[in-house]
Amino acid sequence: MSNASKRAEGAAEELGGKIKGTIGKAIGNEQMEAEGKAKELKGEAKQQAAKAAERTKGAVQEAVGAVKNRVGAVLDDDELEAEGRAKELEGEARQQANKP
Repeated sequence: MSNASKRAEGAAEELGGKIKGTIGKAIGNEQMEAEGKAKELKGEAKQQAAKAAERTKGAVQEAVGAVKNRVGAVLDDDELEAEGRAKELEGEARQQANKP
């Protein structure tokens, strides 16, 4: 399952929990309200876990790009250096897009 689908699943679970909790509160059913809150929190946790995984992938991508960039600079290989810098930037962007 991709991280995007894990995030979507978490968002759906969170929304379902909010709905269940609101209905439970409206009808005075404390158990239903508590179950809704638990489901909401579980959905939030799934989303945060998917974001953390993406941040980790971004950090690895950034590190690999940095190494490639430096090796390109040492070898005086402009193409390798540019590829490395591009990977670094992709990794940074991936991390920024998945901030907690």
